[in-house]
Amino acid sequence: MNITSWMLGLIIFLNIIFAFVVIFQGRRKDIGSTWAWLMVLLLIPIVGFVLYIFFAQNFKRTKLFYWDDIKKQGLDQGLKSQVSQFRAQQFPFRNATSAQYRDLITMNLLNNQAVLSEDNQVKIFTDGKEKFAALFKDIEEATESIHVQYYIIQKDNLGKQLIDLLTKKAKEGVMVRVLYDDLGSRGINKNVVEDLRAAGGQVEAFFPSKLRLINLRLNYRNHRKLVIIDGTIGYVGGFNVGDEYLGLDPKFGYWRDTHLRIEGSAVYSIQTRFILDWNQASENHDINYVPSLFPPIPARGDKGIQIVSSGPESEYEHIKNTYLKMITSARTSIYIQTPYFIPDASVLDALRIASLSGVEVNIMIPDKPDHIFVYWATLSYIGELLKTGTNVYLYSNGFIHAKTLVVDDKIASVGTANFDFRSFKLNFEVNAFVYDEAVAQQLTEEFKRDIHVSTLLTMEKYMERSRWIRFKESISRLLSPIL
Repeated sequence: MNITSWMLGLIIFLNIIFAFVVIFQGRRKDIGSTWAWLMVLLLIPIVGFVLYIFFAQNFKRTKLFYWDDIKKQGLDQGLKSQVSQFRAQQFPFRNATSAQYRDLITMNLLNNQAVLSEDNQVKIFTDGKEKFAALFKDIEEATESIHVQYYIIQKDNLGKQLIDLLTKKAKEGVMVRVLYDDLGSRGINKNVVEDLRAAGGQVEAFFPSKLRLINLRLNYRNHRKLVIIDGTIGYVGGFNVGDEYLGLDPKFGYWRDTHLRIEGSAVYSIQTRFILDWNQASENHDINYVPSLFPPIPARGDKGIQIVSSGPESEYEHIKNTYLKMITSARTSIYIQTPYFIPDASVLDALRIASLSGVEVNIMIPDKPDHIFVYWATLSYIGELLKTGTNVYLYSNGFIHAKTLVVDDKIASVGTANFDFRSFKLNFEVNAFVYDEAVAQQLTEEFKRDIHVSTLLTMEKYMERSRWIRFKESISRLLSPIL
């Protein structure tokens, strides 16, 4: 009995010490995150602090990416010229939709160095088989360079097809570079890319672990998905590389996602984003400016695009701020597709106000979880919006992983950022913001087609959930700042 009491006292003492560590370390963080970790300590003493060490390490605010690096790419003059034109309100808009959203474009340009280009052509993919068929065809036709960046590259049939094709192109003399996230692509090891490297290809991991099989940096992952081919074709969106993204995983079934193929000057911005990420991860193979990486691109279309990136090293949450600006600008409709809906107070309030103001707010989420706590937290927040008249659809034709936002059928966002704390604050993300009615309307039509394989979640149905489900929602919501 004395030993038991002594052990219990020791656990309580250590937990109090750990609580002070959490409070001290979190004094400059979001207070909600600090309280969430304190609750974890209360529920699972000692073990909770181990989880804190893994998940809540402070990210040093030293800059990972110096904007001076842009000078190496020869793009600083174009950026300075556009900034000067916007400050003087003398930018010669070619696209009427872009002109309508001058303030949104200015915010991204001045604070995220997101150059606006208006000569782009865009193709939308919502099916994995179609997306990878197009991607592999473009890779096959590459003659100069292929830059590939994914959060997840699986060690399966699709992953092998991609690596084999890249190896083939490297043998042909094409400069091939592959950047993957070390945690997301846990199956990738030296053996998987050995032939690619032997053929002259270069492969780097983002935030690699110093311990085999264990990566202590569970936060601050590079969630971006980019491909740039010959400096003239760019891909950005939600698809990773793996058989499940072709709908071949029985657990998820059909995989519904959204990805863009872009031709035009916006590819320069996608290329620049890749180079900055690559140079951060690379130890001996930094990319320097060469004209072939930024070749002259003939005008392919008239779509206005900004490539906006955000990450924990940024002072501002650029993608979240752009979401907010779009939502608050809405006059008629908002369409959101996201697998994870865990908004902070600002985004939740903006959507509430939009719905209460008569804007038609439509949100589509999966009807099945891939992360249990995230799913329950999502349902908790969804309940808040049902009260305001928001239309909520549960996608039931497999799993929806798309990250799209469309406002007033005029502007749209497609990229890698979800509507959650992790994408807003912890992950490195990138989105394409498109100022074009045709693209926005096509994405709206895709949403409406998905409604036919979805279930409308009414307030009546939501209120029928069991007490056990409500309890799980409540716990998950308390933990939402750290999910």
